[in-house]
Amino acid sequence: MGKAVKIGRGPATVIGISAESQATLPRRRGWAYFAREYASVSARLLAGFFISILAEFASGRFVQHAQPKYAHSARLLAFFALGWAVFPLHAQSAAPPATPPAMREVVDEFGRTVRIPQLPQRIVSLAPNLTETLYALGVQDRLVGDTDYCDYPDDAKRKTKVGGVINPSLEEIAALHPDLVLVTKEGNRADTVRALDTLGIPAYATQARNVHEVLTTTQKLANLLGVPEAGSSLTADLQAQLDALHAKLEAIPPTRALFIVWTEPLISVGKDTFVADALRLAGATSIVDAKQDWPQMSLEEIAKLQPEYLVFASGHFEDGARDFEALANRPGWRILEAVRNRRFAVVSEAVIRPAPRIVSAIQELARQLHPAAFPETPAPNNPGAPAAGQPGAKPPANTPPARMALNTQIENQELACAR
Repeated sequence: MGKAVKIGRGPATVIGISAESQATLPRRRGWAYFAREYASVSARLLAGFFISILAEFASGRFVQHAQPKYAHSARLLAFFALGWAVFPLHAQSAAPPATPPAMREVVDEFGRTVRIPQLPQRIVSLAPNLTETLYALGVQDRLVGDTDYCDYPDDAKRKTKVGGVINPSLEEIAALHPDLVLVTKEGNRADTVRALDTLGIPAYATQARNVHEVLTTTQKLANLLGVPEAGSSLTADLQAQLDALHAKLEAIPPTRALFIVWTEPLISVGKDTFVADALRLAGATSIVDAKQDWPQMSLEEIAKLQPEYLVFASGHFEDGARDFEALANRPGWRILEAVRNRRFAVVSEAVIRPAPRIVSAIQELARQLHPAAFPETPAPNNPGAPAAGQPGAKPPANTPPARMALNTQIENQELACAR
C-alpha cells in the first residue's frame, strides 16, 4: 500500500501517493558478489570445524580414539585447512573499505531536510528552469540528465533525457546514478519526490513565486553546488539590471495588460505568480485578479476589463503574431480596443520560466510597452518582422507555440485541484 506524502503548505499544498512499483527498482547482484558471500560463509564454517578438531588434539581425546598411523596426518590436514580458511578472512578484513563521500544536511525550499554529498557531482534536473539555472551558474558539466522539455541552451538538448516533467522515468534516473535530483513545486509531482526518497536518491525542491525569489533560489542552488561566488556575481548583475529598469520606468504609469499563455482555451496568469510579478517589473499591471495560478478566461470577462495591451509569450515574434491573429479572428474579439488597434507585444518564453533568463524577458517587454523610455534601443523584434502591434504582420497558420514547460505546470495544478 502506498504512503501519502505532503509537499508545501496552505492552499497550494500538493499531496500525492507513491506507488510501490514506482518506489522499488530491482537490485541485481552479479556472480562476483555471490562468490564473495559464498566464500566468506564457507571459510567461517570450515574454520569452526577445524578449530574443533584442534581442540580435540589439545585435550588428547582425538589421539586416544584415532589410529596412531593416522594421527600425524590428521594434525597436518587440520593445520593447513585452518590456514586456508582463515587467510581469506584476514585478507578481506585487511582490505581498506571504500571511503564514503562526505555528507551534509540541507533544508530545501519546501522545508524538507535532505542529506546530500558535500559537493554533488552527478545531477539530474527535472525542470527546464532548473536546467537553465545550472548552465547560468557554469556547472553544466555535472548535469548528467534532464527532461524532454529542457531545451535551453542548445547543449541541454544533448543531455540524457529521463522523460517528462510530470512523469519522469525513475528507472532512467536511477541508471544515471545521480547524487542529487533537482525538482520544483510548480512542475514536479509529490509522487516523484517520494519515490526518489524511497530509492535513496536525494531530491532538493525549489519554489520561486516572484522574481526576487528567482534570484534567491539561484543563490541557494549556487551554495548547494559549491559555487557561491558564481551565484553572488550572477544575482548581483541581475539585480543591477532590474534596478536600472526600475529607474527608467518609475515615472511612467503602468500599462493595463492581459498576459496570454494560451489562446485555445484562453489561459492567463494569476495575480500571485512570478509571471504577474514580471509584468509589474516591466511596467505593466495584469488585469486578471484570480488567485488561481493559470486561470482560464472568457471573452466576456476580458471585454469588461478592456486591457490596453495583449502580451504573448513565444519563442519568436512570428509565433506571437500568429497567436494574436488567431485570437483576433475568433468571433467577438474585435470588441476589444487592443485587438482593433493591434496593440500586442511578444516576449520570450523565458518569462514563463523562473530562471535567471527571466530578467532579459522583462527588459524585452518593457521596451515594447514603453518605447519612449528606451530612445537608445529599438524594440527587440526579429530582423524583417514588423514591429509589435504594427499592421502588416503576416499571420502564419494557426499553430500554437510549444510551451511544454508551462503545460506541465498547468496539468500539475489540475491534478492538485482534483485531489
